[in-house]
Amino acid sequence: MGLGDKMQNKGEELAGKAKEAVGDATDNPRLEAEGQADQAGAKVKQAGEHVKDAAKDVKRDLTD
Repeated sequence: MGLGDKMQNKGEELAGKAKEAVGDATDNPRLEAEGQADQAGAKVKQAGEHVKDAAKDVKRDLTD
């Protein structure tokens, strides 16, 4: 997982947290739900990147 991907995914997660907090503070359940969905999407991307990293590690270990 490239550093750029990590930063982008973390940025999306933080933006989702901010959106959720604003939705909660303004009593806007739709905005709050969008923030939660943004966070979930970012976490799924992060998990996918971790799987890619693990696969690269296994490949490297097998070829060494």
